[in-house]
Amino acid sequence: MDIPNGNYIVVEGNIGAGKTSLSRMLAAELNGRLILEEFSDNPFLPLFYQNPERYAFPVELFFMTERHKQLQSLLIKGHLFQQYVVSDYTFSKTLLFAGQNLENEELRLFRKLFYTLNASFPKPNLLVYLHRSVNDLIENIHKRGRAYEKDISAEYLEKIQKAYFSFFEIAQSEMAILFMDLEGLDFVHNPSDYQLILKQLAQPYSKGIHQWSLQQSSAIKKTK
Repeated sequence: MDIPNGNYIVVEGNIGAGKTSLSRMLAAELNGRLILEEFSDNPFLPLFYQNPERYAFPVELFFMTERHKQLQSLLIKGHLFQQYVVSDYTFSKTLLFAGQNLENEELRLFRKLFYTLNASFPKPNLLVYLHRSVNDLIENIHKRGRAYEKDISAEYLEKIQKAYFSFFEIAQSEMAILFMDLEGLDFVHNPSDYQLILKQLAQPYSKGIHQWSLQQSSAIKKTK
C-alpha cells in the first residue's frame, strides 16, 4: 500500500475513538515505524480525573515533556524520511488538551513552553481524525476498563471534541486533515470496514479539511 500524501501520518481522535488501534494496524500495513503515546506512565492522570482543578497543571506538564522526549527521539533522530512513520498523536494535542484544563497564568506559562518545544517538529503529511459520537466514546472507554478513566464525563468529551474542531480550523492551512466519521464502522473486527479506511488513505489530499463517512460513500455508490 502507498499513501500519496507522504510518509508521516498521524491518527488523532477523542478518548476512546480507536486511534491507537488504527495506528498499530497502519504501521503493520506500511511496514513503518510506530509511535504510541505512553500515557499510562503519567502518575498524575488518575489524580487528575478525580480532582481536575488541582492536578491539571502537573498532568499536562508531564504529558508535554514526555511527548517531546519521545518525538525528539523517534521522529527527529529516527530518520523520518527513510520509511513511513505512524503516530497516534501529534504534539499539538498537548496544547489542545491544556487549553481545556488550564486557566489564566498556568495556561499562559504552558503556551510559552509549548511553542518553544514545538518549533523543531515537522508537520504531519496527513492527519487522520477518527470521529465517534460521545455515546460511542463512553461505551468504548467502559469496554477497555481502565480504572482511571471511569470518571470521564460526557461533558468533558464534548469539550475535547470542540477543541479538536477549533484546532482543525487553524491547522488546515498547514496540513491535510482527513475527518473520518466512523459511525457504523468497526475496523478492528470487520476487515471490510478496515479496507474502506485504507481506500480513503490511498487518495491524495491537499492542505485543508476533507470529510468522509460510510453514509457518504454509500450515497456515492447509489448515484452511480
